[in-house]
Amino acid sequence: MFKKYKPENQLKAWLFLLPSLAVIFIFNIYSLYKSFMLSFQKGNLLNHSYAGLANYKKVIQDPVFHKALKNTAIYAFSVVPIALILSIIIAWIIFEKVKNKSLFETIFFMPYVTSTIAVGIVFRYFFNENYGIINYFLGFFGVKPINWLNSTGMSIPTLIIFGIWGSLAFNIIILLSGFRNIDEEHYKIAKMFGATDWEIFRRITFPQLIPTIAFLITVNLIGSFKVYTQVYALFNGQAGVANSATTAVYYIYDKFHVVGRPGIAMAATVILFGIILLVTFIQNKLLEKVNK
Repeated sequence: MFKKYKPENQLKAWLFLLPSLAVIFIFNIYSLYKSFMLSFQKGNLLNHSYAGLANYKKVIQDPVFHKALKNTAIYAFSVVPIALILSIIIAWIIFEKVKNKSLFETIFFMPYVTSTIAVGIVFRYFFNENYGIINYFLGFFGVKPINWLNSTGMSIPTLIIFGIWGSLAFNIIILLSGFRNIDEEHYKIAKMFGATDWEIFRRITFPQLIPTIAFLITVNLIGSFKVYTQVYALFNGQAGVANSATTAVYYIYDKFHVVGRPGIAMAATVILFGIILLVTFIQNKLLEKVNK
């Protein structure tokens, strides 16, 4: 009797997968395990001892962490929907109205392959109160110069604008791929019956884009909760005036590298991991209901 062939049971398959599995284990699973264990330790990385839940208590009672979570939530729940709506509109215009699509795809994709730090430096000049191009254009409409970067009230709005701009490139490319996967026969039949562009989008395009949109919401939401580089780049290594733009990951960086409290940093990491897991779970459940 010959045993039924199963690819997953072949020794060669596991040998080929071994390098990838080793990298995943070392840099993902082992890192998560060490972070979790370190969250129960006090002291520095070389000399630490067991502290129980003390680090978690300090993080939960820290008003700076509360502020970081609040800023992160405002950023995530502002950037994700606004960037997604703008991306759908731009991608649809490129797909339907523009002839040289590849040229525009390249233009819109360039920010995605550009360093966030480099773009942040450019945006610092754009947002400068005295000579920034944003205030220059707003001046045409009678708007007085806005202190985008050195005002506690404008730190998060400035970060949100930067985040929206940074999210467009990836979203547009993925949405254009989604547009191309829609059967053109649907459009031909709709146009034969005299459907308008809005009716075609609402009844054909958008429903078939829902899986793509669901993917983008998940990826963007997780990315927004981990926002750090944008803060660092936009505010020149700081978290805005008086830490007004501090985020959860910036708080972790500050506790780990600046303050030298790895236990507290890892406790905050575990809490943030739990929040992202919970938000993603709720979001997936909501999307499942929408798809039904």
